[in-house]
Amino acid sequence: MHNEVIIRLLETLYARIVAESFAPLGWFATLPRDGLPGDTKSVVLIGNAGPAMFERFARERDPEREQLDLWTREVVNRLAASLGAGAVYPFEVPSYPFLRWAGRAGAGRASPLGLNIHPVFGLWHAYRAALLFPMLFDGSAPASAAHPCDSCADKPCLTSCPVTAFDAERFDVAACVGHLGSSAGRSCLSGGCLARRACPVGREFAYGPAQAQFHMHAFMSSQAEKV
Repeated sequence: MHNEVIIRLLETLYARIVAESFAPLGWFATLPRDGLPGDTKSVVLIGNAGPAMFERFARERDPEREQLDLWTREVVNRLAASLGAGAVYPFEVPSYPFLRWAGRAGAGRASPLGLNIHPVFGLWHAYRAALLFPMLFDGSAPASAAHPCDSCADKPCLTSCPVTAFDAERFDVAACVGHLGSSAGRSCLSGGCLARRACPVGREFAYGPAQAQFHMHAFMSSQAEKV
């Protein structure tokens, strides 16, 4: 495709994604090792960035089945079908390497917390799906933005956790869960991870109280299931 056509196609595609309350988080050309369906030539990563997707989920979710993954699959499958695309999800088994794909899409790299940090959205985003297209948007790889952590001298994310659960090399899950389950951990449980909230990048996209509480309780539930 000519560059002008590619730009118009991506602009239209991204507008459709935003209209569904998701955020386009980059795209990349596939390689054989990706293990995707044989006709897939381009992948567009989508997810939440800021509050828009969660606000729609909160309006539409069925109280009898509140799973975000189930709602995401239903909405994105409809979107993919309307675009002539397929879809895969990070919660599928076997799992797809969404964080590695993010690097290829120019959508960030790992932060000291282990979470992917986006150059615009910071830590306030998550990958929810990948749209699979049978056409090649462009053969060149998207340019990666500068890693925001490289120019962050203070790294407040590593000093804000009350139980020092992060040390840039590992995440002490037991310490975090123990704190969240105590009276001292109420601020983290109700307002979101203090280490994550300390990051200065993309603060305007930070989750509101309802979204933060939803994800913190989901984290606690996931850890309880492992016990």
